[in-house]
Amino acid sequence: IRPISKSQAENRKQLAGPTGKCFCLYQEDTSLPAESVPHILESDITSTVLFLKRMEIAGLSHCDFIDRPDPEGLMQALEELDYLAALDDDGNLSEIGIIMSEFPLEPQMAKTLLASCEFDCVSEVLTIAAMLTAPSSFLTPPVELRQKALLCHQRFQHAEGDHFTLINIFNAYKYTVNSNSNVERWCEDHFLCLSALQTADAIRSELTEILKRLELPVSLPAFGSKSNSLNIKHALLAGFFMQVARDIDGSGNYFMLTHKHVAQIHPLSGYGTEMHKKNLPEWLLYHEHTLSENNCIRTVSQISAHEFIQMAPQYFFYNLPPSESKDLLQHIIDHGSAAPSKGKRKSQTPSSPASEEQSHERCTIQ
Repeated sequence: IRPISKSQAENRKQLAGPTGKCFCLYQEDTSLPAESVPHILESDITSTVLFLKRMEIAGLSHCDFIDRPDPEGLMQALEELDYLAALDDDGNLSEIGIIMSEFPLEPQMAKTLLASCEFDCVSEVLTIAAMLTAPSSFLTPPVELRQKALLCHQRFQHAEGDHFTLINIFNAYKYTVNSNSNVERWCEDHFLCLSALQTADAIRSELTEILKRLELPVSLPAFGSKSNSLNIKHALLAGFFMQVARDIDGSGNYFMLTHKHVAQIHPLSGYGTEMHKKNLPEWLLYHEHTLSENNCIRTVSQISAHEFIQMAPQYFFYNLPPSESKDLLQHIIDHGSAAPSKGKRKSQTPSSPASEEQSHERCTIQ
């Protein structure tokens, strides 16, 4: 349930026809906006810009959008594509950018999929991409069954994080399908959405066909080995290095390096459960940040500072806004080890006069 505008309410009333009835529910003190805000003005337009670049539409600032996106958002999209090596020095699509545009994925995930070819973990990243592109496979049960559902979902949890948990869920689903078991009953018993898993399966098949058409290597499954887990993290960081956060106080307050913003892990994450809250990883890679749902980061997996430094482009790192976390990373680059810390995860370097917790207000995007 979400609020609508006056124009949307009027349109729905007209759809009911002359003999139909349309009931609109409002709070007494609600004042509806005249028009809803166009989606392009509120969403990430990086995928749109990549598509327009592939269509060779030059001069995006002069493109006739129905609703023109904010210039700052347009520049941010171009900057992100540049960080992903999707653009050349002239601002046109690079060879990598052209290949990325072949996939019906967000640019970060497309870059991750390409990197998986290098790190020999294509099968696993295909599953992650499909599961994150499809609707959520987790069902929201009634209140009285939530504890039971949580216990069922915990069976799939992987120590490395939520991306790996998604692989466990998909592999279990495929095993059930291939064993001719009652898949619908299995999904009900585990509080999983059958249609979402079927959609993920179809998306995975489509992505596999695109890889074959582009003559890119598709590695055999190797999920479960330590080297494979490390390769998956490297591939994820190749695309999502802009979505890294650090626990600044050991209590689950994660500072997002790019946005200078503090958020918490979503309760449905494997790290969001009570059993993991006492042993949270210091560094995380996250897939999504939602302010509307209690300011949370979703689909997170643990990484190390060394892995982040290894995979993030150097010019991206130097363009990060100043913070204690950046100083800590710089210390690792300069000295090859983490800076000495005082207490749990409160590393201080001589150049950091104050921590992020003191310097930046929570729930404020800058």
